[in-house]
Amino acid sequence: MLVVKTRLGVSDVLWMAAGAAGLLVFMLVMLHLRRGQDPAAQAAFRAQRADVVGRMQLDLALGSEAEKSAVLAVTDSDSQTFADQARADSTRVEQERRELEELLTTGGTQDERESLTRFTAAFADLQRIDGDLLALAVKNTNVKAYGLAFGPAATALDEMNAALARLVAHASADPDSSETRTTISLAFGAQVGALRIQALLPRHIAEESDPKMDELEASMAAEDAAIRKDLDGLAHVPRLRDDRDLAVASARYADCSQLRRQILALSRENTNVRSLSISLNQKRKAMLACQAALSALQRAVQEEPMSGTAYETPVRPR
Repeated sequence: MLVVKTRLGVSDVLWMAAGAAGLLVFMLVMLHLRRGQDPAAQAAFRAQRADVVGRMQLDLALGSEAEKSAVLAVTDSDSQTFADQARADSTRVEQERRELEELLTTGGTQDERESLTRFTAAFADLQRIDGDLLALAVKNTNVKAYGLAFGPAATALDEMNAALARLVAHASADPDSSETRTTISLAFGAQVGALRIQALLPRHIAEESDPKMDELEASMAAEDAAIRKDLDGLAHVPRLRDDRDLAVASARYADCSQLRRQILALSRENTNVRSLSISLNQKRKAMLACQAALSALQRAVQEEPMSGTAYETPVRPR
């Protein structure tokens, strides 16, 4: 009998090991592909992505509503509450965006990834706009200016006019006196000027343009100079030197002037007008861009083909 002894060399062992490793890799790839082609697994993965996009759309809409409420709120506390809510909604959208981005690293289509890229850019712009907008909205300077104009300032003006009306009534007891005619003319002049300033204040508070604000302030300054001249003229009428009503009118107008300076300073900040303008213009455009990107992303997810599923063109009913 012939006995053949075969001795394997190191190179032979290495080749055998490489072959076994290659076979193992091949089997793993085939299992992965088979699992990836499983319709149930694909449907679950698609539903997961669709759910994330749906949550992004919802939280984006909730944040927009909260932002608008912050702009339109009339108290600092309400504005701050809505602003905090808008920021929280925006934070959730960002978290969901990152979640979807991670999912798309392991699956999905090129259309989905491109739509997410577009949304990421649009959402970054939206967040920048919201940062400026909400910082303005919580200050409520225009609302505060209106409150002063129609509150303390209006009350001081009413008390000034009432004091001048009493002064005129007392002076009218001697209608033929030159002092009476001077008193009536100066008192009416001060009243009319004060009412003109009162009418200009709301226009200033609502104005968005700085040059137009400058014009309104110039008109108010001219009226103020005329009022002060009339009150000074009344103080030089001999019979009114110690008149109590004239003292009240002068004091009340000083209060009006102090309040007017506060109102104009608040109006110049213009936070409510500016935040509303941003909300209706820049924010609206950025929001539309985000919504369009998410809608495209949702369509791309829903239209992703699945293995083992036949797609036919739907027949339009007659």
